Amino acid sequence: MTIAFISDIHGNFEALKAVLAEIDRLGASAIYCAGDVVGYYSQVNECCDILRQRQIACVMGNHDWYMAGGGFCPRSRSVNDCLAYQRKVIRADNLAWLKTLPVQLQAGEVRVVHGGWGDPIDEYLKPSAEYFTQVEGSAFVSGHTHVQRLDIFEGKTYCNPGSVGQPRDGDPRAAFALYDAGRFTLHRVAYDMQPVFDLMQAAGFNDYYYGGLKTGSRVLRRLHD
Repeated sequence: MTIAFISDIHGNFEALKAVLAEIDRLGASAIYCAGDVVGYYSQVNECCDILRQRQIACVMGNHDWYMAGGGFCPRSRSVNDCLAYQRKVIRADNLAWLKTLPVQLQAGEVRVVHGGWGDPIDEYLKPSAEYFTQVEGSAFVSGHTHVQRLDIFEGKTYCNPGSVGQPRDGDPRAAFALYDAGRFTLHRVAYDMQPVFDLMQAAGFNDYYYGGLKTGSRVLRRLHD
């Protein structure tokens, strides 16, 4: 049975549609999301809707936590600018759904959190053999860093499927991973970013908030920096 893992969608519905279409084409029988459905980009309702319609199990990410709890990000004004907009547009049923998300889940033999196993919501995990000797299990998935990676330690396998909606590893294509017969594979898919740019501009955001999508930049930047 092939299982797909996605993460860090961040309201980027164009990227999510492309990823789900490719996952369907590859024949995955189940999809799990490692959090951050909301944050950054404008189509939070569309992203929540399709995850709910397809019954895609999802853990809570830090942006989901900020939204669900009425909080804020202590380290980023731009994150809070986007949250302020999204709070105005998210429907009540989608907000209620975000509040139900667990902080961890089990996908067969794979343990899933957003951050890490020291802090499932907001840990920027640095995988190592020593780290995973402290964690029960054999296969692990988390997101949060927006950097796709696969690490194999003795008796332990860790995968970050990368970000659907805002890659930060120098590859602008939307990212996901598949798991089959004890083995992870990493995947990327291109998508049309222009609708994301147009919708963000219509929502009142300049290209600083979305320009980094063009290059898969580690930080927010304008389109022509």
